[in-house]
Amino acid sequence: MAEGGEREELLSPPPVSPAKRLCPWPSPQAHLPRGSPGTASGGVGGVGSSCLAPEARPHLQPESLLDCAAKTVAEKWAYERVEERFERIPEPVQRRIVYWSFPRNEREICMYSSFQYRNGPGAGAAGGAAGASSGFHLSGTVTEPATASEPTVTYKVAISFDRCKITSVTCGCGNKDIFYCAHVVALSLYRIRKPDQVKLRLPISETLFQMNRDQLQKFIQYLITAHHTEVLPTAQKLADEILSSNSEINQVNGAPDPTAGASADDENCWHLDEEQVKEQVKLFLSQGGYYGSGKQLNSMLAKVREMLRMRDSNGARMLTLITEQFMADPRLTLWRQQGTSMTDKCRQLWDELGALWVCIILNPHCKLEEKSCWLQQLKKWSDLDVCPLEDGNYGHELPNITNALSQNANHSSDSLSRPRRTVFTRAIEGRELHWQDSHLQRIISSDLYTAPACQRESERLLFNSHGQPLWLEHVPTACARVDALRSHGYPKEALRLTVAIINTLRLQQQRQLEIYKHQKKELLQRGTTTITNLEGWVGHPLDPIGCLFLTLTEACRLNDDSYMEVSDMNESRLPVYQHVPVATGCSNSSESYLSLALEVALMGMGQQRVMPEGLYAQDKVCRNEEQLLSQLQELQLDDELVQTLRKQCMLLLEGGPFSGLGEVIHRESVPMHTFAKYLFSALLPHDPDLSYKLALRAMRLPVLENSTSVGDTSHPHHMMSVVPSRYPRWFTLGHLESQQCELASTMLTAAKGDTLRLRTILEAIQKHIHSSSLIFKLAQDAFKIATPTDSSTDSTLLNVALELGLQVMRMTLSTLNWRRREMVRWLVTCATEVGVRALVSILQSWYTLFTPTEATSIVAATAVSHTTILRLSLDYPQREELASCARTLALQCAMKDPQSCALSALTLCEKDHIAFEAAYQIAIDAAAGGMTHSQLFTIARYMELRGYPLRAFKLASLAMSHLNLAYNQDTHPAINDVLWACALSHSLGKNELAALIPLVVKSVHCATVLSDILRRCTVTAPGLAGIPGRRSSGKLMSTDKAPLRQLLDATINAYINTTHSRLTHISPRHYGEFIEFLSKARETFLLPQDGHLQFAQFIDNLKQIYKGKKKLMLLVRERFG
Repeated sequence: MAEGGEREELLSPPPVSPAKRLCPWPSPQAHLPRGSPGTASGGVGGVGSSCLAPEARPHLQPESLLDCAAKTVAEKWAYERVEERFERIPEPVQRRIVYWSFPRNEREICMYSSFQYRNGPGAGAAGGAAGASSGFHLSGTVTEPATASEPTVTYKVAISFDRCKITSVTCGCGNKDIFYCAHVVALSLYRIRKPDQVKLRLPISETLFQMNRDQLQKFIQYLITAHHTEVLPTAQKLADEILSSNSEINQVNGAPDPTAGASADDENCWHLDEEQVKEQVKLFLSQGGYYGSGKQLNSMLAKVREMLRMRDSNGARMLTLITEQFMADPRLTLWRQQGTSMTDKCRQLWDELGALWVCIILNPHCKLEEKSCWLQQLKKWSDLDVCPLEDGNYGHELPNITNALSQNANHSSDSLSRPRRTVFTRAIEGRELHWQDSHLQRIISSDLYTAPACQRESERLLFNSHGQPLWLEHVPTACARVDALRSHGYPKEALRLTVAIINTLRLQQQRQLEIYKHQKKELLQRGTTTITNLEGWVGHPLDPIGCLFLTLTEACRLNDDSYMEVSDMNESRLPVYQHVPVATGCSNSSESYLSLALEVALMGMGQQRVMPEGLYAQDKVCRNEEQLLSQLQELQLDDELVQTLRKQCMLLLEGGPFSGLGEVIHRESVPMHTFAKYLFSALLPHDPDLSYKLALRAMRLPVLENSTSVGDTSHPHHMMSVVPSRYPRWFTLGHLESQQCELASTMLTAAKGDTLRLRTILEAIQKHIHSSSLIFKLAQDAFKIATPTDSSTDSTLLNVALELGLQVMRMTLSTLNWRRREMVRWLVTCATEVGVRALVSILQSWYTLFTPTEATSIVAATAVSHTTILRLSLDYPQREELASCARTLALQCAMKDPQSCALSALTLCEKDHIAFEAAYQIAIDAAAGGMTHSQLFTIARYMELRGYPLRAFKLASLAMSHLNLAYNQDTHPAINDVLWACALSHSLGKNELAALIPLVVKSVHCATVLSDILRRCTVTAPGLAGIPGRRSSGKLMSTDKAPLRQLLDATINAYINTTHSRLTHISPRHYGEFIEFLSKARETFLLPQDGHLQFAQFIDNLKQIYKGKKKLMLLVRERFG
């Protein structure tokens, strides 16, 4: 793809800016003639000479002295300084300086590549590039190969460079981005990888100096001819100015040359398009909650860290530009006015912004004037009302970055009484920190720094018993120093300070254990303690533990992905670590940085700390813990790491009030569930006893527990959820409880088959978990694990599942829970899986577990079902035992709640005459009380279905006495029951019908229903039910005689009353419907012999009373005369 030969259509250099330096006219003695020995064939600087980088040359060929000197000069000196220093610079020397002035590190080029090109053409398209260098200006072309949809495209690229930095770029692709496009990257990499393929020329001013007058005139005229439309006006203007003796151009010596390098006064920094930085950040912020925008902003902040690591001054410059746009975000004002909090993603970006400024202020080689300028800007931002606070929306303040916390309970409360703290406050406080401390300098300068043989009194606190240096400083502040060293490209120094901090933490841990040993008895008796660590390290704004962990693990990584192989987010590989011995002056040290990383992570996460105030601060604690644990899970635990893990776990268990896993903890201490779950899983294969002891200790959640001693597990059937009268606002309590549940589930799974361990875990669950839904989830998990589809059932875990299910039943018996029905069904399923004894047990103790309705309709019904009998393969005695228990339960429930349970009780007692009679009597006794007509009708229909029509009639009569059907309730759900009851009484005989009709007349006032009953009673003769001992007369009943006469009169009266009621508020659109209603009424009126006279009188009355409704009355006359 590379183009052969030199191209004539190379992109011209960027236009001359005021910063471009003027090149004075050199004297003739400063240059050698063309045939001089300095440019002879095979010389150092000729076009035909070797331009290979020393590493590309044969291994035995040493680098020339000229190259050694040119490399140093090219990197450190502006070329103008070289010209000022030396009157005569040989052309070969100039060539080598130009050659070595181009960046040599591919990592720097890729650092400035656009995000979308990190894996694209920029990294691999060097083969499609061609270029030539004119002084400090590289121009060339980059060809993109053809694709299925696009043809081959060639772009012109121009790059200016100075002192191993690219100072400006232009590309014909026109892409607007913060960093370099793929074509600029490709040409740059081509120049680094194949320098011999790039033709090297001196600055254009040097070439012009070698021309005589005729050559210069020809050069200019050819140049104008080639580009006359673009440069002719400019050429004419310049010619006029040069010919004018008083023009400004003639007042200065020399002329600008864009290819001659930068001026000595120019800032030597990489090209960064500030306007594009502002525009891009502004755009991403305006996109709000979109995932892509947050990802891009995170990438930009990561790019700042990358620049800082390369010690590139643009890191602070770019961070300033980003911060300016963040502060100008209009959402800040909106959030403040509305009193709402910013989104989590946005809040995390602000946190990273603040942490980066801390790193910049703590730069150990920062110039005082730069630091002063940054601090002034930070103070200005921090004073703005819209500047986000460090702790989110709450005012709980953390100690000053420069204040070390004393590790005792007698700390001064003044350390917490601080004014408003913003995300920049810690960076501003960093102005008080310096690096001049001699002890600190010795720590970071040498691995061999140990205690002197003869220590002064003041030096004894600076070293541990092994002579290793300590760094006694507020832990997050000390870790901020580590982060600053690491971020600014001082990994060895950061590592040394990290080791000193860990040695200090170890010493503090030992002293804390000694303190606890003297206080242990008193603390255990009291059952509570105070928080000694006021500032938690996990979730801290400076992320001290994460900083130490990364510093140590980076020193142990095997597959450190190179800068050219940035993997895709979806293709990230897990890092591989190796043990690297700790470099120390102590001969007896056999530790590795990897074991130290594990140790410090365990120390930090095991620290007992108070839960911070505010939703964001609490959420950050959880997120930071999860991040640390995900990093810990990347470590492959070998023998050395397991030994470290076991040792640290034992120290945490013995740590008293200084450890979150100590015997006694504060009520508002951050729970250790997530941390303990990792420890349990990691330790289980190596030390089961320790892993279970630790996980069981971590199960507690003191903020929800009562004053009972933490070690008390004597109440395994703790039923009620213990909620204290007052507890702080733990916004993440739901998440913490779910993590507690996860820990318990992990233990249950691991303890499958171990009865003793399962019993201990069960007691811990019953004591410490207070959410019924979570216990139910644990029960379901245990049941699922205990009953795999592909292997036999584990009875031990199944019994635990049943115990948990029983506890859920007790906890939710008297409270509302929308999943209660599901829970009851599941418990019956679980008890069925356990066996017949479990079913008998829950049937016998139903009153402590279920409501009467649940017990009869779900529990007992399922227990005696055909499916259950087949599932358990029950013999006759077992079936009878279950049935007997179910009948006993049914009668008990019917007595307690007859309204809901009478029917279920009758169903369950069908096969036992005595029990059935008892259930029926309970229903009859309750009918006069609180049972509704619907419940009674349902039982009555059941009795008829079972062959008890007389009992059904009795219940139906009772139900009828509870009913009241108004004149306009012609769609009432009880109508079918009324019709059924009348049909039942009619089928039983005239006497039963006569007994029921008065009840019907009293309860039903709806004319259409009464007429329907009347019609049905006249269709067939009564007494057709075939009751033994009774005979049917076979005669139809007359409406003129009792009992139907009473029903007829009631029906006619109902029609009359309904007619008047409807006419009171009738509208014209209902006239047609009303006429149809009168037609039905006439059918009933005509049943008796004098019915037609009665109906005619009724119609006449209507005409007289409602004569004002002329249209309606006209319709009445048309239909009825």
